[in-house]
Amino acid sequence: MTAEHTGPDAIEPGARPGAVGTDGPDADGPDAGVPMALRVVDLARKLASFDERWSPRIIAELNGQHVKIVKVEGEFAWHHHDAEDELFLVLDGWLTIDLRDRALELGPGQLCVIPRGVEHRPRAERETHLLLFEPASTLNTGNVRNERTVQRPERI
Repeated sequence: MTAEHTGPDAIEPGARPGAVGTDGPDADGPDAGVPMALRVVDLARKLASFDERWSPRIIAELNGQHVKIVKVEGEFAWHHHDAEDELFLVLDGWLTIDLRDRALELGPGQLCVIPRGVEHRPRAERETHLLLFEPASTLNTGNVRNERTVQRPERI
């Protein structure tokens, strides 16, 4: 271990990966009381824990940002975000982000950032899994309020 990695929160050399802060199944699991920042998040397991489309779930937080996962299928509403940029990362499937003058096509392992103020409409022909990275203040439907608006995303 180098000097940069010493201190009370350092992991000892040879420690079992995931031994500190693994992604426990619930609040009573092995991570009860472990700060979210010290947990290992299993994306596949988190995605398997829900079926709803267009309903983002918070899986991590850092520096006032939320890391979310969401399953999408079909078309979302045209919208924009006045104050926030959004990062879309495709984990599985294919996502089209319609802009007023063109469309962006994203496949697995590809991402794009939609700057604040840019009107856009995400859509997917089949179930697609995304990771979103955006300020905690970001409302999923931006300037639009409809049946898909999620005021307080669930933390999983």
